[in-house]
Amino acid sequence: MAGSNVIRGSRVGAGPMGEAERGDAAPRLTVSYWCARGHETAPSFAIEEGATVPEQWDCPRCGLPAGRDQQNPPEPLRNEPYKTHLAYVKERRTDADGQNLLDEALSALRTRRGRG
Repeated sequence: MAGSNVIRGSRVGAGPMGEAERGDAAPRLTVSYWCARGHETAPSFAIEEGATVPEQWDCPRCGLPAGRDQQNPPEPLRNEPYKTHLAYVKERRTDADGQNLLDEALSALRTRRGRG
């Protein structure tokens, strides 16, 4: 059968005729945001009762926070390095506290094993 990839029942220009079939588009508000690197982002928001436009928006190009004031964009977020469990423990306890806990744990272990 020739032409097996033809879409049956369609013709060039077929499809919705636009606004008349889909209804009117909701009124929109375009707001510009700028990040610390100078990128501009302009998302559109629906204008309706109770809808709020956010003060900050994530820049789609670099991921930094973007604000509505071009002269004073928000500061980039400080990226904290990954901390291990030991790093968090060392924040809460001094080396002397750690040594005391280790000594207690070792003495309890030796007592249980009978090497007291």
